[in-house]
Amino acid sequence: MKRYTVGYRRNFLVRSKIESYLGFCIKARKIALGSGSIEAIKGKAFLIIVSADGAKNTQKLAIKYMNRFSCPLIVCKFGFEDAVNRPNCKIAAVRDENLANAILENLDDNYQLYAGGSI
Repeated sequence: MKRYTVGYRRNFLVRSKIESYLGFCIKARKIALGSGSIEAIKGKAFLIIVSADGAKNTQKLAIKYMNRFSCPLIVCKFGFEDAVNRPNCKIAAVRDENLANAILENLDDNYQLYAGGSI
């Protein structure tokens, strides 16, 4: 039986609400991860999330998708790959309106609403 230190358990158990909502999106299959799957969306996306450490082309794609779907764009400062549990994933689109609204209502200091300019 493994024993974990208190610090490990604290870091393991502490998740932001946004990360929990992203987990709900993944479990309900209401999120498109990666630019290829976002491009294939036939319906509506209600929220675009992009990692701040993504390439310039990824950031341009995020702005393009924001304009295409007429939805808000959120920039994640760090830890986006861990939040969606996909290595090298830099962009995602939430396809459920209620989950997108819940994420927008619970923004913390790691997530910033895009208001124009450079990401």
